[in-house]
Order: sequence, then C-alpha cells, then structure tokens
Amino acid sequence: MTDLKNEKQKRLRQYFSRVVILVLGLFIMAGSVVFAQNITVKGKVTDSQTKEGIPGANVIVKGTTNGVISNFDGEYSINVPSNGTLSFSFIGYAAQNVQVNGRTSLDVSLVTESQEIDEVVAIGYGTVKKRDITGSVASVKGDDLRAIPVSSAAEAITGKLAGVQITATEGSPDAEIKIRVRGGGSITQDNSPLYIVDGFPVSSISQISPSEIQSIDVLKDASSTAIYGSRGANGVIIITTKSGQAGKVSVSYNSYYSLKRMANKLDVLDPEDYVNWQYEYAVLRYGADKLDTYTKFFGPYQDMDLFAGQPMNNWQEQIYGRLGEVFNHDLGVRGGTDKFSYSFNYAHLNDKAIMIGSDFKRDNLSFKMNHKANEKVQLAFTMRYSDTEINGGGANEQNEASSADSRLKHSVTYTPMPMSGLTDDGVDEDIASYLQNPITATYDNDRVQKRKNYNLAGSFSWEAFENMVFKSDIGMDNNTSSDNRFYGLTTYYINNAPSSENQGHPAIILRNSIQERIRNTNTLNYDLKEFLNDDHTAKLLLGQEYVLTKSQETTSVVHGFPKLFTSKEAFRLTNQGVANSVADFYSPDDKLLSFFGRLNYDYKSKYILAATFRADGSSKFSEGNRWGYFPSAALAWRISGEEFMQSGASWLDDLKLRLSYGSAGNDRIPAGQMSQTFVSSSSTWMNGFDSYWAASKTMANPDLKWETTYTRNLGLDFALFKSRLSGSFETYFNTTKGLLMAFPVSGTGYDTQFRNMGETQNSGFEVVLNSSVINKKNFGLNLSFNIGFNKNKINSLGIMDDFGAETGWASTDIGTDYWIAEGGSVGKMYGYVSDGRYEVSDFDRYDATTSKWVLKEGVADATAVVGTLRPGTMKLKNLVGETSAVNIDDRTIIGDANPLHTGGFTINAFLYGFDLTAVLNWSYGNDIYNANKVEYTQSSPRYQYRNMISMMGNGERWTNIDQATGRLVNDGATLSGMNAGTTLWSPYMARFVFTDWAVEDGSFIRLNTLSLGYTIPSALTQKLNIQSLRFYVTGNNVAILTNYSGFDPEVSTRRKSNLTPGVDYSAYPKSRQLVFGLNLNF
Repeated sequence: MTDLKNEKQKRLRQYFSRVVILVLGLFIMAGSVVFAQNITVKGKVTDSQTKEGIPGANVIVKGTTNGVISNFDGEYSINVPSNGTLSFSFIGYAAQNVQVNGRTSLDVSLVTESQEIDEVVAIGYGTVKKRDITGSVASVKGDDLRAIPVSSAAEAITGKLAGVQITATEGSPDAEIKIRVRGGGSITQDNSPLYIVDGFPVSSISQISPSEIQSIDVLKDASSTAIYGSRGANGVIIITTKSGQAGKVSVSYNSYYSLKRMANKLDVLDPEDYVNWQYEYAVLRYGADKLDTYTKFFGPYQDMDLFAGQPMNNWQEQIYGRLGEVFNHDLGVRGGTDKFSYSFNYAHLNDKAIMIGSDFKRDNLSFKMNHKANEKVQLAFTMRYSDTEINGGGANEQNEASSADSRLKHSVTYTPMPMSGLTDDGVDEDIASYLQNPITATYDNDRVQKRKNYNLAGSFSWEAFENMVFKSDIGMDNNTSSDNRFYGLTTYYINNAPSSENQGHPAIILRNSIQERIRNTNTLNYDLKEFLNDDHTAKLLLGQEYVLTKSQETTSVVHGFPKLFTSKEAFRLTNQGVANSVADFYSPDDKLLSFFGRLNYDYKSKYILAATFRADGSSKFSEGNRWGYFPSAALAWRISGEEFMQSGASWLDDLKLRLSYGSAGNDRIPAGQMSQTFVSSSSTWMNGFDSYWAASKTMANPDLKWETTYTRNLGLDFALFKSRLSGSFETYFNTTKGLLMAFPVSGTGYDTQFRNMGETQNSGFEVVLNSSVINKKNFGLNLSFNIGFNKNKINSLGIMDDFGAETGWASTDIGTDYWIAEGGSVGKMYGYVSDGRYEVSDFDRYDATTSKWVLKEGVADATAVVGTLRPGTMKLKNLVGETSAVNIDDRTIIGDANPLHTGGFTINAFLYGFDLTAVLNWSYGNDIYNANKVEYTQSSPRYQYRNMISMMGNGERWTNIDQATGRLVNDGATLSGMNAGTTLWSPYMARFVFTDWAVEDGSFIRLNTLSLGYTIPSALTQKLNIQSLRFYVTGNNVAILTNYSGFDPEVSTRRKSNLTPGVDYSAYPKSRQLVFGLNLNF
C-alpha cells in the first residue's frame, strides 16, 4: 500500500510540475524553449551527387504540421523537440527521416530518384510504378502544366502525349475540344475516351480547373483499359487532383490576366471590285437591258472609278475584332497530419471573348478530405461543383434552323460599303431577305447557356486482414444545363419556321436537360507477399461496380413576341409570346453492372505479368446479349535486369520490353434501343394538360450486342545515362468488331436503326523521347519529343459496300461530300475534280440566236453541275461514262481528313530564377475541306449583292464584261485578250460545287505556348513568410506555319457526325493571346 501511495504521489508531482512548466512557458518566452525541451536545428539539404544545395526542400517535424522550406542555398532552420524526428523530402529525391537526438546542426544529402522510372501512375482502381507498367500509358504531371495558363485541361496537354490527338474545333471560349486516342474505332458513334476524375467517371473534363490537377494519365491499350470494360474501348483519361499532405499548411494563389485578338482574317473585295462584280453579275443573269436597275445602289457604271480607294466596312473586325480579356483567379489551401489531410480549391474564370456580345464565366469549387480513423480504417470524401454561363452565339451553330444564321458568313459576304437599299433596322428588305447586317444579325441570334455540375463521392477503406484491404466507393454526379436561343427580326428562323401569323416576330427556343449518375464500386486488394519470398511480388484486385444514369430533356418553342422585344425580354417574359410546342424526352435508365479482377505479378522486377478480366452487363441490350466479357493480358521483360546486361552497360539504367493483348467494349448508343421509344411531340404549354406522343425516328432493334475493340501492343521503354535520356517506342494494331452503327432505313417510316455491322482497324507507331540535357544547380535544359502515326481502315460495312454522308452546310446544293467504303477510312472527302476553267478554245462558237456558247465535241460538258457554260466557267473532269457529260457519277475521293502523323515538342529551361517553356504541336498529311472557300468565291443566281473574298478580285478572275462600258463581251478573241493575266474562273454558277480545289493541305506546326517566368529568390520571399513567388508572361497560339488559306487548319465544324471530320465552315476565329500571371505559395 505504501508503494502504491508513493507512486500516486509521484505521478501527482509529475502532473503538477508539467502544469507549472506549461503556465510559466506562456509568460516567460525567453525560457519557453528550455521548459518545452525544444531546440533549434540548422543545416543544409544537398544533392548527394552534385553536393549542391536543394532550394525548396520540405523539412517537417514528423507527426506534426510544423515544417519549413529550405532557402535558395538549401539551408534551413527549424524549432524541433530534442528527441524529435525530421522528415526531408523534395520532388525527384528519396525522402529521408532523421532523428535529431539533441543535435543543433544537421546536414542531409538526398539521393536522386529517376522521375521517369519511379513515378507512380494511375491505371484504374489503383496505381503502379511507371517502371513496372506493362501496358501503354502516357502521363503528364500537374507541375508541367504550370507554364500553360489555359482554361481547359485538354488544351493544357496539347502536343504532350504520343498517339493522343487533341483538336480545338473552333476558337470560342466554350469550343468543343475533341480528343482521340489512337484514332478511335467507331464509325457513326462517339469516339471520345472515358474520363475519370478522382476515380469517378464524368462526361467532360471542362469543369476541371487545370491548376488543381496533380496528374493526367492516358490509358491507350486494352491491357490498361480492359479494367473499365465497356467504357474503355476508345481509351481512358484519368485525372487525379491535388490532395493535402502531412506537414505545414500550404496556400497557393494563381492568377492571370490576358489580352487576346483575332489571329487571322479573310481579305474581301474592296468597294471598287465589289461594285464591278455586281454589275457583271447583273449582265450575266439579266442581260444588258437590266444594267440600269443597279444604278439606285451603285450609280452609273461609268462612274465606277468613284469607288476606287473608298473606305470599306471591315465587318470581320467589327464582329470579331474586340479586344478580348480573360481574368483567372485560383486559390488552393492544402494541409494535414499523418492521420488527416484536406484540400480546398476555388477557381474563377471570366472570359470576355473576341466576338461582340459574347462572354464565358466559370466558377469551380472542390474539396477533398482523407482521414485515417485508425490503423485499419481510412475514410475519404470529395465534393466538386462547377457553374458555367455562356452568353452570345458562336460562329457556327450545329443546331441552327438554317445555315443562313451563321455569323461569320455575314461578316464576309455583307456589302463592304453603304447601300441606299438598306433600311434603318439593318434588314435589306428592298434587295434580298438573306442579306443581314452582321452586327444586327449577331445580336438578333442570341444565346444563353448555363451549366451546373456537382459531384459528391465518399469512400471507406478497411484493412480487414493483414495485406488485405476492402474499399467501398459511392458517388453521385449531377449535370443540369439550359440552352436558350433567341431569334430576332433578321434571322432566317422567324421568317420560315413559325405559322404565317407569327412570322416576322421574335421567337425563342428553350432547352433544359438533366443527367444524374450514381456509382458504387467495391474492391478487394490483396497483397500476396506472405505466401511468397522476396523474389516474387503478387497483388490481386477483385471488384464489383454498379452505375446508374438517368437523363431527361425538355424543349419549349415560343413564337410571336412583339417585334421590339430583345432576347432579355423574351427570356424573362415568355407569356408574351405564343406557345408553339413542348417536347419532353425521358431517356430510359442506363444501368451497368460489372465484375472485374486484376492480377499483377513480377519476379525480381524482371518478369512482370498483368492479367485483367471484366464482365459488364448493360441495360442497353436485351437479356440474351446483355453481358460482355473483356479479358486482357500483358507481359514485360526488364532486359536491363538480366545478368548478361550488368557488365559493360553502366550507361543503361533501364530497358524493358512490353507485350499486351486485350479487349474492351463499347455501348455508346442511346438507351432504349431494344424497344420502341416515344417522345412528346406537342402540347398546349409546359404545364398544359394536352399531350401528343409520337414514335421516335429510330427503329428498335432487340438484337443489338456489344461493340468490341481488340488491341495488340508492343513497346520498348528505356532510360540511359543516369536517366538523362529516356523514352519509348511503341507499335499497335487494333480492330473493332460488331460496330454499333446508325443504319439508314428509308421507306420504313424511320430514319435509322442501330445495328451491329462492320469492322474497322487502327494501326500505328509511336515514339517518345525525353532528355535532361543540362542539370545543374542554377541552370538546366529539358527536352521532350513525341510523334504518333495512325492509319485507319474500314475492313467491313456488313451488308453494305459503301455509303455517303453529307455535311449539309450548303443545304441541298452539294449533297454527298464524304464517302465511307470498305478498304477506305473514315474522313474521305468526295467531290468533283477541277479542270480549271473553260477557255475560248473549248468552244466552237458563240450562237447569237440562242445566246449560248457551243462546246467542241469531246470537251467535258459540266452544264448539269455548274449551269450554263461560257468561257470562264468552272470546268470539271469527266471521269466515267461513255459521253462527255459530267454528272454526279464523276465524283470521286478528293481528300482525306486523317493525318499521317501528329506530335509535339516541349522545351523547358531555367537559368537561376528564370524559366522558359515552349510547346510546339503539329499535324501532317491531313486535308481540310474548306467550305468557306467554296461559298465565298461563288455567286449563284440566288445570292446576288453578296461580297466575296479577295481572290475573286478584278484582274484575278475571269471577266465577261467590257471594263470600259460594262457590256457583255461575246467575241472570243477579245475575251481571251481580256483574261490573259487571270487565273481563276468566273464566280457566277448555278449552285455551290465541291471540288478538289476546295480541299487544302491542313498540315501545320504551331508554337502553341511560349512562356517566360521569374521566381523571386527564396532568401527574399521567406522574410515575408512566402514559400515561393513567380511572375510570368505567356503567349498562346504564338505562331503557326501552314499552307492553309483559311483562318486556322486546326478545325472541325460539322461535328454532329464522326463521318464528316475536317470541315471548315463558318468557324469561330481563333485568337492570339498574351498572358500576365503569378504563382504565389505560402
């Protein structure tokens, strides 16, 4: 009892002493270190090889949030318990934990790790060291995106990944970024990859702020993508966002301000050439007796010289010439302990676009939390919210009621000078309804889009047994969007679509859609090391997943608003219009149930095996075809690990051969194709009682089954000279079978029916090279190069041999302008072959009786295509048939939108505090269908008074009138003499004609990014408790080298179908951007 009593008294005294010390420590600051038993440790963090200091190294008291950053010379000073442990870490080096043991001076040398070999990449439901990858994976780290201040994650990786083609289809802030991984195998269906953000599948990555990205990993072959089964056939892009780390709380603030201008514009006819052509047009269409009717617009022909040098309206400059401004602010707060970590990120983007009346705003908010409840249980939670608003119409609208609504057309074809026939409101009612003042037309065709997305996800991880971890994830993704369009007095829509009593009055179309996705994934990871010795490593993954997707859409059409209504009034006061229709569509639930497994094994890190199997059951298919099974296997042999490579090959750090084969599925068709679906065709109003239902335009097919892509991949990874040079060579061969195609079923009452038919293949070769040319303390130079070759081929089209596709930009004038055939590829352009123009020598004579020119026998007769023939008319080649007549059968393949290769080159350099980044990307061998060139160089009988581009100026094109009198010339010798110095044909034709003349080489090399930054020395910033401060100036779309005559060769505007890529028609012009920004870290 006495001993027990003494022990209690001893503990009481100890407790009392600690309280006294604590209280005294609060008041006696000079003695606080003694009482708390803390000491100040100083030292230097150096590179073990170069012995040079490492600036910015993390020095943290293990188990606490107390930490500092080493200064520019690698020196640090930290207050630490005398018996504590310091953790030293820096990117690219192996972390070290060192016990203090009362020492006040502690120098540490960090050992370099090869980032290229030892970094971790995401592979789906897990991660793996890059050196142990067996499949085809390309990666970009978030730090590499720092020098590329753009609004989209897709833009940030342009030119950085071999085999990944990224196309900004237009120049608008919300332009679709098209991503294709190794070409894509589907013909009529979506070829976009699957996007995974922090483990959750999302429909788009446009809501992700680039500044919060930790890494982007692209899975390219089936051995990598098969774990995602039905969704991985077109590749998988995995984005991992930044998380909090144990240690000091870090605060980052990134901001930039940019100015942008239209990068290029088209030269148009000046007033003199414009008026000259208007008179020639009048003579060709109406005859000389009608020439005087044009004097009310242009005055007498004899006064033509008055237009020489007259100022012209530059409509392109007025529509797209606004000085655009972009404001971006991004705030991140991250931190944690060894048990709890968090990450908060807020980003605001405000983009005032170059087109009048248009802007783009986006707010992103995200929060991540990880909590280690105990040694067995971990919890995680993620919340992400995005709010986007887009005001103003784009240049090329895929859902417009008529191509006459496109803004770019008006800015090019509208008169370059005032015409007396124009009314005050900008509608040329006295001349032609299709002529619209570009500014009025822009505001009259207004559009407001709003998109909201929120994503909630949580996970529970439990180490049920040693080396066996069960994890359950559950999440929800919600996307709501509204797309409200206003059609004013000048639009084609209000003069054609409404009933007669409402024509000529403003109208609106309101579209609202909701998509919800719920996902639950359960996985079991088992490390089998307890059954194996140190030479063997094996890990097993088993999993089950369920994904439910629901979607609905409502479209409301309201006509007959008062004529003075603007878009804002019409959207706000919908009851002032006349309700025309409401269409509701509720898509059947899309359900996916999956079971999957993966085994990873390696022997002495030399022989590596990865085997994957996934079974997917989709509600899109009937019971007998519901399940798809997707196996894959991959082998890797680390040749550099063999004994025969150990001697005499000290320059070789790593050499690995990879081989893989696997399959992945595709079910990207609308839900409900097994049975007939119905849509609401009309009703009195959104809340009305009457409702009329009609069958959809797609015929049901209960026999549909999975589309499956089979991939074979052979790769060689290497690292040389202490990883100063690293990279990979890779070749692949993919086939896609059982293609899900929208098959035309004319004569049935339906438009299409989805069927499994056909087969495609993609084969290619990829090269990636990375070089650390210079790696010194104060200066360095790193180079990265990638190139990818891909060839697409259609092996089979089922019951068809070939079929045509239409872009539709010219209504019915052109018809089929793409051709899909067995043995060919998707993207083949189809049209006539130009043979220049008809010369006087092609005709026998001019027949004054019929007022027509008579062709010589045997000369190709293109009357059926281009209209009445005369010298100067466009001439086409007669390719087939026994007669000389040119008709639709003479069309052939005249272009190919597929590039021979694409690639990129990146330069990263630093000199003391300065850093320089340059990113180039290119495409070679692809053709562009320049539809603008067709439209802006022709003037059919339906479209007089329109302007054209400058290549149709007087002296460049054929002319049929006497320049002195304005009268038609029909004397052959005189015509030949007048046009001896011209090269192009007359613009006057019966209709638009697509020929190989409008197919141009779309090859380009672009200096996409050029950035110069300066980081303030840490010796200065640390005095202000700032970890780092960097200022930079960046140019985006700096320069481009191309032979393409249009706005920009990186374009694809007819995007509703995969069948018509590479079309340039009325695209929103791209801008050139100058950015000023800073990166601030605390």
